[in-house]
Amino acid sequence: MRAMRTYFALALSDVRSQMQHRASFVLQTIGNFVASLMDALGIAALFASFGALQGWSLYEVAVLYGIVNLSFALAEALGRGFGEFARVIREGNFDRLLLRPRATLFQVLASRLEVSRLGRLLQGAGMLALGLAGLPEPLHLWQGLLLAVCVLGGVLLFLGLLLLQASACFWTLESLEVFNILTYGGIQAAAYPLDIYKKWLRDFFLYIVPLGSLNYLPSAVLFGKDLPFPVWSAYLAPLAGAAFLALGILAWRAGVRRYRSSGS
Repeated sequence: MRAMRTYFALALSDVRSQMQHRASFVLQTIGNFVASLMDALGIAALFASFGALQGWSLYEVAVLYGIVNLSFALAEALGRGFGEFARVIREGNFDRLLLRPRATLFQVLASRLEVSRLGRLLQGAGMLALGLAGLPEPLHLWQGLLLAVCVLGGVLLFLGLLLLQASACFWTLESLEVFNILTYGGIQAAAYPLDIYKKWLRDFFLYIVPLGSLNYLPSAVLFGKDLPFPVWSAYLAPLAGAAFLALGILAWRAGVRRYRSSGS
């Protein structure tokens, strides 16, 4: 409980600092909304031309899109401190975190709450709601709970990716652009059914960076699609997000043990 109070105190302090420039906040929020809306319009244009995509309807793909974008918006809002961690290492400010009583991971997590990601969050939630509303039959309670678990699993997975990106800075002093390929590129790939990709890419997003485990597998079961996996595996698939976050935490701890200061 004390840790939660500390987190909210630090995070809300950052939010107040962001609100000092309200025009900037509003423009960033609108920019995030419009940028993600362009992707959604691209999907709509694709279906206007072809009608269906490997047996998936527009509304079913909207559910895939909504899950991954809603998950990423929440993860980026909560974990923005990890996205900006390269500057902390480069300027030697990580040394200060080591002197404080709280864990360094907690301090970085609480250092930034990016409220301007509200634009992407609203857009992703809107697409998810639109997709669910367009399905021929409403979801049962257990199906809705499964989708909620998928979103939670996606948040954990993206936080794990941000943690891996931040952890790499202990060795490189800079953030590696390859992680942007995995995050932003992964969002684009996971917004579509994995059936459309070649096997090697499909396996990559199922077993290496398991974004497909968080929206594709559960959604395929809910929508009655054929899968080369047992049905029960789709219900366990969202746990991949927690496993990926655990991997990121292990990498962070290894980086902290390795840290020798940047000399700034």
